[in-house]
Amino acid sequence: MTWLVTGGAGYIGSHVVRAFLEKGIDVAVIDDLSSGHEAFVPDGVPFIRASILDRDALARAIRGAIGVVHIAGYKYAGVSVQRPLHTYEQNVTGTAVLLEAMADAGVGSIVFSSSAAVYGTPDVDIVTERTDKHPQSPYGESKLIGEWLLADQGRATGLRHTSLRYFNVVGSGAADLYDTSPHNLFPLVFDALLAGRAPKIFGDDYPTPDGTCVRDYIHVADLALAHVAAAQVLEAGGSLASVYNLGSGDGVSVAEIMAAMARVTGIDFAPEIAPRRPGDPARIVASGELAARDLGWRMRHSLDEMVATAWAARSAHR
Repeated sequence: MTWLVTGGAGYIGSHVVRAFLEKGIDVAVIDDLSSGHEAFVPDGVPFIRASILDRDALARAIRGAIGVVHIAGYKYAGVSVQRPLHTYEQNVTGTAVLLEAMADAGVGSIVFSSSAAVYGTPDVDIVTERTDKHPQSPYGESKLIGEWLLADQGRATGLRHTSLRYFNVVGSGAADLYDTSPHNLFPLVFDALLAGRAPKIFGDDYPTPDGTCVRDYIHVADLALAHVAAAQVLEAGGSLASVYNLGSGDGVSVAEIMAAMARVTGIDFAPEIAPRRPGDPARIVASGELAARDLGWRMRHSLDEMVATAWAARSAHR
């Protein structure tokens, strides 16, 4: 039986597709290519180029599926502040249309790619699934509403579901897959280095060990495996929590990332120190204990391995 991956031509979605195939599980993809790339979809995988807002295309894509991994969405938190209506249309209306198509087709399982943006700026050292949710952008709000939609549909129809929350996704699991986002840290640093510019660190006076912000960074291939593990449990009729954090438990500072960038790339540079950005918390790190228990979640890659795999994929596409 086939799992449909929405957004399966994007950076994260394409890694999820590969992870399914490596487990011998058939997949299909629907993606409007607004940020994805058709070349990221492996040969032989059924692909429909369309938005999940296109009800007819979605009905065709979902036909014969046993479940859905829902990754499609507008993912730029900062830009969502300037484009709230677009963000809600893509992430909230799109999810509602998808759930309706699933109900019409009798597809009863979904793994939702949510976000740690639902937490906003938490006042705890380690975020757990029980930490209060205070999203600070339309993007974070839309992801939280997506989780509510799944829960409501579960109560109404028996839909089997789980949502995976995570922070910063980096690295590459294949030489032909790489992060092309104009907003993510790793592509921004690589672009600066390749152009002969110094990457920027926004603030070095935070109350952290080295003065720079500390965040969770997880490897995209590890993230993909968690999506597949969740899908397998749902397909087998097992029990899952409604949400899981995919976190490192300790985090990495921006200065540590810059040092790893210099080690791995062999490019000696001194990052430019810029003023703090408004709203950037000093530290946001999540526990992955619940996901480790139920989904076999773990950090399989070191920081240098995250940088090295991302750099190798990016270098292959200069």
